[in-house]
Amino acid sequence: MDEEIPVLIAGGGLVGLSTAMFLARHGISSLAIERLRNVSPLPRAAHFHMRTLELYRACGIEDEVKAQSLVEFEPEGAVAAFDTLAGKQIAAFVPSLNEGVEAVSPSRRLFITQPGLEPILRRRAEKAGARVQDGTEIIGIDQDADGVTATVKDVDTGKEQKIRAKYLVGADGAHSAVRDLLRIPFDGRGVFSNSITIYFQADVASLMAGRNVSVQYILNPRLSGFFRLDKDMKSGFLCVNTVGDTSKPEAANAAADVSEPRLIELVRDGVGVADIPVKIVGVSRWRSVSDVARHYQVGRAFIAGDAAHLMPPNGGFGGNTGIHDAHNLAWKLAYALKGWAPDLPSTYEAERRPVGKFTVEQAYSRYVTRSAAYLGAKDFEPVAHDFNIEVGYLYHSPAILSEPGDDKLHELPSESFGRPGSRAPHLWVERDGQRVSTLDLFGTNFTLLAAPDGGAWAAAASRLSNPPVDAFVVGRDVTDPGRQFAEAYGLSSTGPVLVRPDGFVAWRAKDAAADPDQALSAAMRTLLMR
Repeated sequence: MDEEIPVLIAGGGLVGLSTAMFLARHGISSLAIERLRNVSPLPRAAHFHMRTLELYRACGIEDEVKAQSLVEFEPEGAVAAFDTLAGKQIAAFVPSLNEGVEAVSPSRRLFITQPGLEPILRRRAEKAGARVQDGTEIIGIDQDADGVTATVKDVDTGKEQKIRAKYLVGADGAHSAVRDLLRIPFDGRGVFSNSITIYFQADVASLMAGRNVSVQYILNPRLSGFFRLDKDMKSGFLCVNTVGDTSKPEAANAAADVSEPRLIELVRDGVGVADIPVKIVGVSRWRSVSDVARHYQVGRAFIAGDAAHLMPPNGGFGGNTGIHDAHNLAWKLAYALKGWAPDLPSTYEAERRPVGKFTVEQAYSRYVTRSAAYLGAKDFEPVAHDFNIEVGYLYHSPAILSEPGDDKLHELPSESFGRPGSRAPHLWVERDGQRVSTLDLFGTNFTLLAAPDGGAWAAAASRLSNPPVDAFVVGRDVTDPGRQFAEAYGLSSTGPVLVRPDGFVAWRAKDAAADPDQALSAAMRTLLMR
């Protein structure tokens, strides 16, 4: 072998870099190989959800991401539909980007482009020990019981090398070579629009004066799509799903003509000013699909992000879901590599594939109802609340000790009350005189939070090792000014809750136990699949 590493990551973009950063937080080194030699200059994937920001908060980059966001975009805007930017509003989907967020999260949604975000992720990952190798692609995979041997090729010279890794993560996008090499098929609807994204410069500041709208859907006889404008309102991009007469699919193909005059015409059709000066910066073709990979794992190889699920951009769920895939997988690989839970990575597919399928369906529902009512589609799910999708999905696997009758796949986070499988509820508490979220208490270990009279549980947790468990008695180690903890987590004054390193509730006991050591040890053995 030319090199041996713990984790090889195919893809050095948004999801691949996040995977490397999350692994590095657990002390696991990785190598991410990326076909491109430079970050794409096109401002893709601009919308990032509160759960994503919570994960970046835990990695210490939330403030840097927020600062870059403020450079690029105005915060807190609405999501609405217009006939044109110069015309009238015809629908309102989201009145304010962060409406209601304070009640469920310490973090806020924001917009930031991938060219703005990816360098932050890369710096953080490399500082913690990860490596990124540009200009390299994976062309072969061989597996055995102990690891994966990947054949990679330099895209310029054609030189090949072998890299040996304990695990492989395919985060290499919609046209994933890893997925193809693993022969994992997609299931779904297939293509339902041939779309384009037009990157342009045009001064629309006067048209948007007095409007703080983050996403502007455009619905008129000439096109269906949406704008995302930069902070100065002089540049941005326009996603075009269909053009012209939607009753004739061949005529509605937005990607049929991508000549510069046609692109300028489309931007003007969306703006609503026939002679506005427009400069085209770039264009990308893409197809609207709603597909989910049939498997997320084959042996010691895994797929994440667009390699595992493809969805319309409506709602901005694609990139966020991929980042959440990476976070779920990273701690499990770390625990396996440390010898604490060798079988734990096998729960990745059981937990993340249902979330991927649910999110794909919700993106499709938003596409149909916001951009493509002309389809007359009947095969879509009711539109769920955004909070259900961002932080309200629920896990079911051997790594969760679910409670009887608990089979929901999602719910509002305000209704979870600390149920096993849910993201642990956010509350503001005080630690060492500082205001922090309960989410800030969760590090790279399991964390036990005990209600005020649950000190025996915390003592039992402190005696555990391999892996260790961090423990806090709320009311002793941290202060709960509103005395909300027990109710928010569904506990009595003596109960504990056990939270995984990814911030999801793994187990709870609503009351005291005769032998806390035995009860907690048994729970940990089950959760770690020993």
